Order: sequence, then structure tokens, then C-alpha cells
Amino acid sequence: MINSIGDIFKVSDLKKKLGITFLILAAYRVGTAVPMPGVDPTALKAFFAAQRGGIFAFLNMFSGGAMKRLSIFALGVMPYINASIIMSLLQTAVPYLEKLSKEGAPGREKITRITRYSTLLLAAVQGFGFTFWIQSMSSPTSGQPVLLYTNIWFRIFLVLTMVTGTMLLVWLGEQITENGVGNGISLIIFVGIVARFPAGLKNTFDLLRTEEISLFGLILIGVFLLAILALTVFIEEAQRRIPIQYAQRIVGRKVYSGQSTYLPLKVEASGVIAVIFAMAFMSFPLQIAQFAPNSALASKIKIFFTPGNLVYIIVYTALIVFFCYFYTMITFDPKNIADNLKKSGGFIPGVRPGEPTAQKIKEVMNRIILIGAVFVVFIAILPMFLRRQFNMPFYFGGTALLIVVGVALDTMGQIESQLIMRHYDGFLKKGRIKGRYFNIK
Repeated sequence: MINSIGDIFKVSDLKKKLGITFLILAAYRVGTAVPMPGVDPTALKAFFAAQRGGIFAFLNMFSGGAMKRLSIFALGVMPYINASIIMSLLQTAVPYLEKLSKEGAPGREKITRITRYSTLLLAAVQGFGFTFWIQSMSSPTSGQPVLLYTNIWFRIFLVLTMVTGTMLLVWLGEQITENGVGNGISLIIFVGIVARFPAGLKNTFDLLRTEEISLFGLILIGVFLLAILALTVFIEEAQRRIPIQYAQRIVGRKVYSGQSTYLPLKVEASGVIAVIFAMAFMSFPLQIAQFAPNSALASKIKIFFTPGNLVYIIVYTALIVFFCYFYTMITFDPKNIADNLKKSGGFIPGVRPGEPTAQKIKEVMNRIILIGAVFVVFIAILPMFLRRQFNMPFYFGGTALLIVVGVALDTMGQIESQLIMRHYDGFLKKGRIKGRYFNIK
């Protein structure tokens, strides 16, 4: 594996792509430390110190810590994710958008343009609501307000700052996708989560030093989390392989004998998309509450949508399962696969080509999606119990783990394919956990 890592630096094009990716991600991390104007840093620090965990940790995770600092990237990529969800849903309901989605590259470009405009609108609305929330912040000790100025013009200036920050992040993400390695938006979320790990580890050892957590308990939690990490990688790589048989073909004077292969179907086909979409939906009530942070409605929303609450767990679970099926439905077309198999002379043993093959693939896919969705739900709600039972200072595992593992595997897979294209050994040739085979009939 070390030799394969060294091969990366032998490919100039891949080195350039990795360099662009790291530079853009470094610029993003610098931006999360640039505060918005007119904010009292002392009052801000005191406010968030008193609001550890819960709703604030939930919103702060997606912004990579930018919300806690009230930086220019405070909104993060959440408006873009929300816009993408809306566009995905509308493509199944609006004929014009459905037609665009089937027009190839030109149609996708139009959908991307509409998504950008939708992102701009949502960022403006969310930014305006965010200013109400900032205005209500104050230091719990001194009573000093976090926001030094409250007139309408200054609030408009803050909204413009946050909207610009969000659109800059979207642009940076697109640059990574087009000129770097991996999915840009996913990598931005990934880096934001990973950047919080050192501080979380420090807090954990602080608890150990003050004997709030015993050494045995910490070791036990560490072993448990490593097991969850291994299980996450296992499920992310797991496949259901449908056997495919190709009939003997005669082309001119050449006779091609029949071959046996398989159609790989991922157990967790949606990857991190279902989790990210579910989290974005969960943020909608919280963003509405920002417009009236001191109202009775906002208080109820904060109670019901705080991680660990029963309502939160039920809604979050339903959304994850829904988006696991929904994302697979819009990206996976059994009929198209069946038609391609029929054209190339392939068939599933015991199943007639055409519509019966498409139905068979669809049935198998529906079953394995359920397995993947149940696993994702289990991992997503795990940290809520860890925090309640062991008082963990930040979210080990859960949603953060799914995103980190999913994005890391996807990015390394792209690097591996770049190396194989250039006749080098795969990046994960010996260290990779092979896709596991589930015999689901």
C-alpha cells in the first residue's frame, strides 16, 4: 500500500488535482476563522460555552465550527444542500425538470443553474433569520449582547456577508469536483467534521483527568467505536452480486464463448447522501425558529428537535429511510440495466430477459436498501445514547462517522481509479476491505 501511495506522486496530473483539492480545503478552513464584523468575541465565547451540545452542536457540525465563531461561512453549505433536495424532489413531480434530467449534459447544466439561484434565495432567507438569532444572543455572565449593532442596514450587511460566504463555498466545492479529486461539497463537510476531532479528543482527556470518565470506561468506549468503524466500512463496501450469464456469440468467423459474471448492487447505495439530506431536513424547523428565537414556538421546536429527544429520533429515522429509497430510485434504473443486458446478450439464470429481469433487479434492490437503511439509522442515533450514558463531549460515530467514512472511501476510490487508468497498482489494492457478498434471494 505504501508503494501505491508513492505512485500518486509519479502522476503529474493526479498530483495537480490533489494540490488543488488541498489548497481549496485549506482556504475553506481559513474562511471559517474569519469573523463577521460587529460581533463581540468575548460575549460570543461565553454564550456558546453555556450552550454546549443539543441544537447548537447540531447546527455547528454542518458548518465545520464556523457557526460557533460566527464567521463569514456561518451558513455553511446548508442552503445548497436544501436547494439540491428541493430540486431532486421536484424532478419527480415537475415534467419540465424531469425532461431536463433526461437530456444529458445540457439538461444537467440547466438544473445546476436553477439550483444555484435557489441556493442564493435560500441563503438570503436563512441569513435573515440567522440575524434574529444572533440579535438574541448575549453573555450569560455579563449580559453583554453578542451583536454590537442592531439597525436594519447592519443586518442587511450581515445577510450579504453570509450569502456571499455560502456562494463562495459552493463555488469552491464545484472547483474541487471539476478540477480536483472527490465531490467538492461532500469534502467540505468532511473537512469541517474532521477539524473538530482534535478539540473533541482534548475534551475527552480533560474528562479523564478530572475523573468524570474512568480509564477503563474510556478504553471500553474506544474499542466499541473501533468496532463500529469497522462495521461501517464493511456495510459501505458490501455488495449483493446478481449472477449474469452471457450467451455464446458468433461475430463474423469468430465464436465468442459464453461468460459468467455478476451485477454488483451496493447494500448502502445512497452513501452519505441520505444522511446529509435527512440532516438538512431536520434543520428546517430550527431555521424557522431563528426568526423568533424567544417565542413559545421556538422553545418547543428546540425541545422536540434536540438530538436524543424521542420526536427527533422518530422523525430522523423516517427521513433516513425515505432518502435511502428516494435517492436510489432517482439514480438507479432497473429497466435501463435490463435493456442493456438484453442488447449485449446477458441474462440472469432462470429469469427471462426484458421486463422480468428489471422486476427481479428491482425486488433485490428494494430488499438490500432496507438492510442499508436500518444500519444507517442505527449508526446515526448511536451518539445520542453515547452522550446520554457516557457523557461524551462530542459526537463520536453517528452521522459524523457515516459522512467521514463514506466521503473517505469515495475519494480514495477516485484516486485508485486514476492510478489504475495509468497502469499503476490500485491505491487500496492490499489494504482495502473487499466488497462483501450478501446472498439475498
